[in-house]
Amino acid sequence: MTRVRVDLNISLDGYSPAPGTSPDNPMGEDWGPLVQAYTATRTMQSRVFGDTTGRGTTGIDDRYAAAHFDGIGSQIIGAAMFGLHSFPDDPEWKGWWDDEPPFRTPVYVLTHTAPRPSLVMKGGTTFHFRNAPIEDVLAEAVTAAGGLNVCVGGGIGVARDFLRAGLVDVLHVAIAPILIGHGNRVWDDLRGLETTHSVMSEVAESGTIHVTFTR
Repeated sequence: MTRVRVDLNISLDGYSPAPGTSPDNPMGEDWGPLVQAYTATRTMQSRVFGDTTGRGTTGIDDRYAAAHFDGIGSQIIGAAMFGLHSFPDDPEWKGWWDDEPPFRTPVYVLTHTAPRPSLVMKGGTTFHFRNAPIEDVLAEAVTAAGGLNVCVGGGIGVARDFLRAGLVDVLHVAIAPILIGHGNRVWDDLRGLETTHSVMSEVAESGTIHVTFTR
């Protein structure tokens, strides 16, 4: 059965960084320190950065990084994650990634600038742009997933929309042991999530706390 998954990286004080405004800093100034342990994993080094030498950590953080990509048949992201907040009028803009993004599935981009033509990229990623209720886009993504899971990839506003609508079956939160003091508050209006989902937590060698909510 298809399940809807969300993976978040947040700070110990409950923030997700605000997006940056340039190709050199697309996810904001705090993003690097926040995901340092995650990007150091062998899975992320290989899948996202193209390093196939076997470099990278192989502990608990890597297990969660590998699970992020496992069994995903389609994905949903917001306009900011694709970069449309910085390049809304550029028809040649193809996202923050090179010609071969790490998704390797159909990806539905929620944006008020839709309709836009779909973008077929190398490696199996195709970006589709939608301006529709999240329930309608999710139904399309479920069909495209072909029985595999749907990953809602963010940014934080999109993830919170799906959580508040009760559409998320599995939420994994990687809580980095740092304080950033500003950004997007993650947990507002999500009171009671632990009553609808079972909760498991695990501390990685890096000090990152992995909390999983499962319906």
